[in-house]
Amino acid sequence: MLPLRDLLRSPALVLSRKNPFMLSRLTFFYVVLGVIGGLFSAAFWMLLEYLTRFFSSLSGVYTVPVMTLAGLLVGFVIHLLGEPGEISLVIDNIRFRGGKLEPGQNPSMALSSILSISAGGSAGPEAPLVQITGSFGNWFAEKIGLTGEEYRSMTIAGMAAGFTSLFGSPLGGALFALEILQHRHVVEYYKALLPAFLSSTSAFFVFLWMTHAGLQPTWQFPQYVPGDIQDFLYALGLGAIGAALGWLFHGLFLTNRWIYARIPGPIYWKTTLGGLTLGLIAWQIPLTRFFGHDQLNQIVEGRFTLLFLAALIFWKTVAITTTVASGWRGGIIIPLFFLGACAGKLLSGFFPSENESFFMICLMAAVNSSVTKTPISTTILLAELTGLYSFTPVLIASLSGYFLSPKEPLISTQGKER
Repeated sequence: MLPLRDLLRSPALVLSRKNPFMLSRLTFFYVVLGVIGGLFSAAFWMLLEYLTRFFSSLSGVYTVPVMTLAGLLVGFVIHLLGEPGEISLVIDNIRFRGGKLEPGQNPSMALSSILSISAGGSAGPEAPLVQITGSFGNWFAEKIGLTGEEYRSMTIAGMAAGFTSLFGSPLGGALFALEILQHRHVVEYYKALLPAFLSSTSAFFVFLWMTHAGLQPTWQFPQYVPGDIQDFLYALGLGAIGAALGWLFHGLFLTNRWIYARIPGPIYWKTTLGGLTLGLIAWQIPLTRFFGHDQLNQIVEGRFTLLFLAALIFWKTVAITTTVASGWRGGIIIPLFFLGACAGKLLSGFFPSENESFFMICLMAAVNSSVTKTPISTTILLAELTGLYSFTPVLIASLSGYFLSPKEPLISTQGKER
């Protein structure tokens, strides 16, 4: 057997298809990629937490100038360092460029997203983490001479490390990295399953070790106890309501995108206006500020009037779509979970005898599946994030939200064929 130093020194020899050590060495690199992805994700998360605590101390009326200035800084970063792209570009590169991502976009993506998220934008860290850890996979693939499906698999494995580090679910994170690609012939990516699982699992352990996050659920929902066949009927109805919220989200996003596309000049004019808008909304409704990771527990544990929850759902939707359309950076998955939780809380107010956790989790799944087109991985992620042990009705709601969602995907490259 070749010693480790020869494995690292002679990639062309080891990766020859006739070489019996190819699989074991690739396995080693998938694990190492996950470790590096976990290290970066943990460092990113700890810096994000520190800055978020600082910005959250500047609340009340100070929210407006703080977020306006943050928007200006986000725009200047992008203007000076270049356009960092979005998740649609990542998907396009995975599907049509063999998994090639541009590492040169990482500085702009990292800095602009750190500012956007910590200052209070309604977008989360999944997009920057996935893009940057996916580019780590590119670097690995190029250094060891991979091509074709092996190259693409290494990129997807890097993406899985980023998803898992944020969500704390190796299985859900790996599947999300594959499902969000939304290829009509997604079976073509079956070779990336094991690489994604290996990378995501190693990233998960490293992230836990560095952040001391623990294995407990992220959001403390009272446990849902399965009922009878009636739960499945409820799940179908909740999926339809989640799809309706997905349609609202889609419409507000297209409206905001149309508005901001007509603002002339450099991008910092758009991001500054976006910051001003977000600041005004957050000043009046503080729960719309930030991406919802910590605020979601407040929704679970708190008591709110139905009128407040209805207003929160609408203005949070405006805040998320403004964040994305105005050029602020970040992802929309956790913000969509927050929207679904608010909708479930609102609906349970009309049905006080029903299980509130069931309503909230079903709508979290349905809203996210309606927008991101990821019903399977969304269900698995929520099982981990909420401590849910019986998720079949939630899967029904997730699939219902998916099939009733707008035909045109929000992430444009999900429906693109070449």
